Amino acid sequence: MKTAVGVACLTLVATLAVTSNSPAQDLVVVNARILDGKGGAIEHGSVVVRGGRIESVAAGAPTKASGLQTIDAQGRTLMPGFIDAHRHIAQGDPSEWLAQRAAKQMQEFLDAGFTTVLCAICPDQGIELRQRIESGSVKGPRLFMASIIPLARAEVPGGGRGDPARFDTSRPPLRPTAAAGAIPAAETIKAVEAVASKKYDYIKTVITTTPGGPETDTLKLIVSEGKKRNLPTITHAVSVIDTLAAVDARPDVLVHTPHIGRLEEDANAVKKIASAGIPMTSTLAVFLPHFGADNTPLFRDAMPFPWNTVSSAGQGPVNARLLWEAGISYGYGTDTSWPPAESLADELRALSLVFSGRDISKILGQGAARSTLKQDQIGTLEPGKLADMVIVDGNPLSNVSDLLKVVTTIKGGRIVSDRSNGKSK
Repeated sequence: MKTAVGVACLTLVATLAVTSNSPAQDLVVVNARILDGKGGAIEHGSVVVRGGRIESVAAGAPTKASGLQTIDAQGRTLMPGFIDAHRHIAQGDPSEWLAQRAAKQMQEFLDAGFTTVLCAICPDQGIELRQRIESGSVKGPRLFMASIIPLARAEVPGGGRGDPARFDTSRPPLRPTAAAGAIPAAETIKAVEAVASKKYDYIKTVITTTPGGPETDTLKLIVSEGKKRNLPTITHAVSVIDTLAAVDARPDVLVHTPHIGRLEEDANAVKKIASAGIPMTSTLAVFLPHFGADNTPLFRDAMPFPWNTVSSAGQGPVNARLLWEAGISYGYGTDTSWPPAESLADELRALSLVFSGRDISKILGQGAARSTLKQDQIGTLEPGKLADMVIVDGNPLSNVSDLLKVVTTIKGGRIVSDRSNGKSK
């Protein structure tokens, strides 16, 4: 069967009848501009998929694709399925979210091109949602889950009254001047065991060091105990000071570009952070205003934007580029809860300040995969990888906003969204 992107609605319905419950499709995408997720491009190429994995990526037409379902990209761009390596998905009451809103939200991710999402701080209901997606009862992206473990006895920023980024204790003048209270090692180890027992994929930690405080030592303990249980540690560090402290503890992933502190004034810090070999997630757009329908500048909590934080909107991209030049692995993540297409638009605004379209294709692909620690399975178009792919209408190398023009999303060799007639399927 031959199916062109943009064919009649009836053909699309037949194509998309193969969903998460069905075996992976064997298919070939032809006549595509291929961005491989590593920074490479093929102007006219094809990708063959068998058993849900990529068999070949080649220039021109495939040589061994007879009998396969064919998708004609019609010159559009084919690239790895998008990965948000740091995202919030559950808002409000977790049980109500799972029952009423989660399925629709998951489809929004697929329609926006996202085939993988790392939920940064996820309630236990996220584990249930992941099971539903894996069983096929809900259609959605591949979900990975993190659960938070504290590093010290510390006050909740803002007293728990709102988004902690509004009251960030990493940012002067709120930065602590006295040591935070230590958490007993036995309590921390018990917390790691609890995260592992619930089948989370990662431990999430937040580091804001205090003078003489326990944060780095506790993080080292969590990293060590996590490794014993095959449980990687993701560490939130938003200032240069805290990123340097986190590097000393050797977590598996650094979450957030440091946006407090000027790396252009500290070459040694740049070298230390980049040479540690720890992947970093972008999340630059948190401190850019998100504009509502009435042009109101909003923060990620949908409340008025706090302009006292806006310096981070410039410093984050500067620090990102310096770390990139020094060789850090840098991956796409948003740390927001806006609809995924809107979050993508915001993050692209920030990334475009210092990165080219080719750079961004690598940040969305290989970089984001490394920030989930799943680079052996996803993030690039190459033989053996899962067939997570997206077709976009345009050329993101010349106009990065074309990444917002998603036409077809393929997850593990299955067409999970086709919007060529203006509606998701």
